[in-house]
Amino acid sequence: METILEKTTKRDQKIARAVNPQVAAVSTQIAKAGNNEVLIQIEGYKGKLEVPKSAMIIFLKILNRMAEGDSFALFLSDDNADLSTQQGADLLGVSRPHIVSLLEQGEIPFHKVGTHRRIHLKDLIAYNKKIKKNRADKLDFLADQAQELNLGY
Repeated sequence: METILEKTTKRDQKIARAVNPQVAAVSTQIAKAGNNEVLIQIEGYKGKLEVPKSAMIIFLKILNRMAEGDSFALFLSDDNADLSTQQGADLLGVSRPHIVSLLEQGEIPFHKVGTHRRIHLKDLIAYNKKIKKNRADKLDFLADQAQELNLGY
């Protein structure tokens, strides 16, 4: 597994802020598009590059975070990479004891290497997507309920 850590400099933040309105517009357009690829044109390169939509979304998210002055980390790995419980906790933004609890409850599959618990990256990503979808569904339900009850939201 390779990790890329980048600290956003003031210069990078200034550049990212300057293009932030265009980034927001492009992000919206890409999200609405039905295709799974995006064509990009790079100055000085004659042709257009066809890149996966998901890669472009990640790129635009990085630009957005840079505009805010945030640093970022990118983990590059195959799906079968094993993570320690601490690495899994760091990726999800929770404590290591919470991850251990999730593992022991069967929420996330794991295996042991000696006495150490290891989590496949693909299983951690699947769990993260599941909880994000569950959270979004519940928020949608609450918003719909607030509209039905005319709570003024």
